Amino acid sequence: MASINQTGAGIRLPNFCNLGVMLRSLLVANLFVLAAALVRAPGLAAAWLEFQLLAAFCEPVLIVSLVALCAARRPLHRLSYVPALATIAAFEVALTWAAVRVGAEILPGRTLPFAHVALLTLFVTGCLLFYFDLRARALSPAVAEARIQALQARIRPHFLYNSINAVLALMRSDPPRAERALEDMADLFRVLMADNRSLTPITQEVELARQYLAIETIRLGERLRVSWRTETMPADALVPPMVLQPLVENAVYHGIEPSPTGGEIAIDISRAGGQLQMTLTNPYPAQNRHAPGNRMAIANIRERLQLHFDAEASMTSAESDGTYTVTIRMPYLTANA
Repeated sequence: MASINQTGAGIRLPNFCNLGVMLRSLLVANLFVLAAALVRAPGLAAAWLEFQLLAAFCEPVLIVSLVALCAARRPLHRLSYVPALATIAAFEVALTWAAVRVGAEILPGRTLPFAHVALLTLFVTGCLLFYFDLRARALSPAVAEARIQALQARIRPHFLYNSINAVLALMRSDPPRAERALEDMADLFRVLMADNRSLTPITQEVELARQYLAIETIRLGERLRVSWRTETMPADALVPPMVLQPLVENAVYHGIEPSPTGGEIAIDISRAGGQLQMTLTNPYPAQNRHAPGNRMAIANIRERLQLHFDAEASMTSAESDGTYTVTIRMPYLTANA
């Protein structure tokens, strides 16, 4: 099953098929090319021409590297970290040798010695891998934070208190419903206590949100109405855990509770090409609003999306005419992808 940054939990290689990884690689590599052009050129006037010449050599090598590493992503991730690095280094040196040979035929006398180019290639490759490794380490605390926040912040004490009271009220009048509510609460906390590093099937996230809403319905009754639009939802899609339930909880807390008449929460999950889209809409009353929160749920989900998918995922929110809408877009991934 896919995990953080779609690479697996035991290796710190970046996902070379990820758009954000590709864009960052191109940017960093071109910065090195620009620095080399400034060093080699006799003045600023000649630096642009030198940059073009170096870029004409480096850009094809970089693009071929990214395409090849993307194609070889799975074999590389099956290796341990050091052998994977050695494989990448050997491939880059071989590709550089081929590029130097071709460059010598096209621009005789203008190419650098192979040893110099190979050392520069290894240096840039090492810097890129080191950068991605540091970036992954810097973002990884978001996983632990997601688990702690889910336990401490997202399940508010008032929710637990009111839910228990609602169950107690049903014990005599409707014991079967009370029993189902307790089972839902047990399932909810079981998921919150689970390991949140790996992506999870979207069906599990939907079921978790349904169980949460079932518990809230005991407390809110007919004030809470839910519309599920999942007819086109791909059941095999993988998503970060706890990506839907915190949004549903915010919708209940800020959209349904303050309104005397309640309202409807609409949840739309669908696939559009290679993207999975989740849209949640809820009323946002102008009167009797709860105190504005610190947006921890939104910030946490956005950070975890970045951790898993980098630039390939997005999260937007907007308020308009008494309605609050949150939209999440992420790559459509499956266990066999």
